Amino acid sequence: MSMSHPLSTLVPRILLASLLYCLPCTSALAESQLEFEEAETEAADDENVEDIESSKPLRKNIDKARKISHPDQTGASEAPESSPKTTKIAPHIDLKELAPPPGVQSFSPETGASETTEPKPEPEPKTATETTPEAPHDEVTPTVPNDQASNTDSTNTSAIDSTEEVAGAITLLGTEIMPGTSTRLSWSSGMQIAGLSQSTPVLVVNGSKPGPTLCLTGAVHGDELNGIEIVRRTLYDLDPEMLAGQVIGVPIVNLQGFQQGSRYLSDRRDLNRHFPGNPTGNLADRIAYSLFNEIISHCTMLVDIHTGSLKRTNLPQLRADMNIAEVRTFVKGFDRMAVVHSSGTTGMLRTAALDAGIVAVSMESGESLRIQEKQIKAGVNSLNSLMEKQNMISRLFVWGKPEPVYYDSYWIRAEHAGILFSKKKLGDRVIKGQVLGVVTDPITNASHAIHARDTGRIIGMAVDQVVMAGFAAYHIGAETEIPDEE
Repeated sequence: MSMSHPLSTLVPRILLASLLYCLPCTSALAESQLEFEEAETEAADDENVEDIESSKPLRKNIDKARKISHPDQTGASEAPESSPKTTKIAPHIDLKELAPPPGVQSFSPETGASETTEPKPEPEPKTATETTPEAPHDEVTPTVPNDQASNTDSTNTSAIDSTEEVAGAITLLGTEIMPGTSTRLSWSSGMQIAGLSQSTPVLVVNGSKPGPTLCLTGAVHGDELNGIEIVRRTLYDLDPEMLAGQVIGVPIVNLQGFQQGSRYLSDRRDLNRHFPGNPTGNLADRIAYSLFNEIISHCTMLVDIHTGSLKRTNLPQLRADMNIAEVRTFVKGFDRMAVVHSSGTTGMLRTAALDAGIVAVSMESGESLRIQEKQIKAGVNSLNSLMEKQNMISRLFVWGKPEPVYYDSYWIRAEHAGILFSKKKLGDRVIKGQVLGVVTDPITNASHAIHARDTGRIIGMAVDQVVMAGFAAYHIGAETEIPDEE
């Protein structure tokens, strides 16, 4: 009778014990991942709400309000020290016409500079040294009669006075844009696999006259489509010969999210919670750092364009920190656009820009994953009025009736789960106690009304959908007394 080797029974027992030991670990990891995803979903559920509910209250005395600390900068008029020594001259193009994209401008955290890969200029740009005209040789000086000398002197003096303020070239993403030029550049954070790297367009119009630098950003959340078209149409309608200053537009900031129809980056992080970024941080930190240092730092003014989140829609409005004097003045330039006081939260592009000395607001218009013509036109109209107010353009602009400033606003949450049926529309004025909508349980047929807590106007709301208890359903703006501006 043969006896089995002891190892033949020992090995399976060891494997079985190891498997049983690892099962709790695997379960714990799965639960940890689920908790992370639920936390991300919970944060997403109230992203549009958090901006309001975490806002610091408005100060009553504007003299004690926060002032923007402007660093020593000249906007985009001068190239940053990190720019390459040799820059290309951007070709002048009609932004409305079909044109091949230029080379990818990837940001290098090690050098802090833009690196150009696979350039495809159309037409081929010249370097700054090649465009400098040589002084003509053997120049003949004409003889001026004595009786005309005084007239000539006065003419030259007036010519010099009229050209005292001359617009200069700007350097952006390693490219020099001359005055009176509109062009298309491209930006990439350089955080993707090199062979799969894609760039997002950067539209630039450098006016023939000096002025401020306005930056417009869209689709920081990749599913917010209205902002993309607002930025494009605003830039396409500008004539560089008639523009004073510069306008820089990034229609699609979050290209990863845009391609996936998601508000997040590929790692499920919200880019608008990571500004001004960190060159050695996580993916969102690095992308935010690249955008902020390569483009946003050139701005003197910023409008970051968004929509409602997760099946919510917003009345065209500005989110602005009205505790800041410069911001209070800035929002007066937006035509037919309601203003909602919001101090913002840490990590937002608007908040980081303000900390960097850039006057900044967020624009909210419509809902995500939709192209809404009415909301797009409202956004373009308000940006045109802003540029007119800032003396950047001169047009026959007819101002509409001023929209109110909502110094106080609040969200009303559903107290029961079920299907939401709204009784009121976006923009409707409501009084205290009025029914805004009804949540119906499709199983028991029980209905529960949602009432307005105070008199105000619906400036944001959830579209009809299945909601859980605690879901933020209606954003009510209260027209409170305007604080004294001394």
